[in-house]
Amino acid sequence: MKIKYLFAFLFAALFIQSCVILSPKKHKAMLAQIDSLTQRSETLEEELSRLKGDSTRLTRELAELNGNYKTLNNNYTASSSKVNQLSSDLQKREARLKEVEEILRKRDEATNALKNKLQKALLGFQQSGLSVDIRNGKVYVSLTDKLLFPSGSIVIDDKGKQALTQLAAVLNKEADINISVEGHTDNKRIKNLGQIKDNWDLSVLRATSVSRFLTEEQHIDPARITATGKGEFQPIDPGNTPEALAKNRRIEIVLSPKLDELYNLISTK
Repeated sequence: MKIKYLFAFLFAALFIQSCVILSPKKHKAMLAQIDSLTQRSETLEEELSRLKGDSTRLTRELAELNGNYKTLNNNYTASSSKVNQLSSDLQKREARLKEVEEILRKRDEATNALKNKLQKALLGFQQSGLSVDIRNGKVYVSLTDKLLFPSGSIVIDDKGKQALTQLAAVLNKEADINISVEGHTDNKRIKNLGQIKDNWDLSVLRATSVSRFLTEEQHIDPARITATGKGEFQPIDPGNTPEALAKNRRIEIVLSPKLDELYNLISTK
């Protein structure tokens, strides 16, 4: 507005001067000049107004951009912190995983070594219904009932004692092995066995007989042994042929390395 007032003042002065001094021709030229200056003044006023509007708009946009930048920067800082934390957690988990894998590798090595020792020690009984294999990280020594017991009996015969003695010779040298003695039967109902009521009774008593022989006569620490009876409920062969029933009547001695180191590692946060 100051520019407009300045131009108006100059126009008025020029106009008065032209009226007093100038000739009609010069007076006309002066009027044309005044008109041109007036138009330029209006143009400048419009440009000034537009520039002020642009300046206000740009100031607002700059404030919005600064706000967005601060928000993005805060989000980046938070995300970066979270990424660093996740990276640290991942490294810890990978370290724990390696520890667990190493322990399991040692367990597998010990299991395979134990299997090989038992196969060599019990080689002479494998034709009589004894087998050694690995399942789920454990060594299974499976002895058919005919190798250990007379039919329907819970008393171990001489051949069975020989096999268990050979087995105990290996186990007494392997103090870090847990021992589970499992009795199994077929699904035929028991008849005329006195106080033995059913297959479950028979499986439990046979497992107990083997456990007592290993502890009392072969001096294996009783704290290492668990005796259980599975009855007819975990058959190897579901068939009803004589061969299938014979496979199911068995004692399984399950040998597993102690995993205290692994359990302690898993339970540690």
